[in-house]
Amino acid sequence: MNLNLSIGPLVSLIAGILILAVPRLLNYIVAIYLIVIGLLGLFSGNFHLK
Repeated sequence: MNLNLSIGPLVSLIAGILILAVPRLLNYIVAIYLIVIGLLGLFSGNFHLK
């Protein structure tokens, strides 16, 4: 059984949970999310966990 997880949806799920738990973190979470997605897009974009 192969389980492929993309980094983008996983990061956004964690960010959503953190925003619900601590709404003050919204600015930081959005900034970090955008930086991570931008770096993934620049360097490879196809990170898969197996």
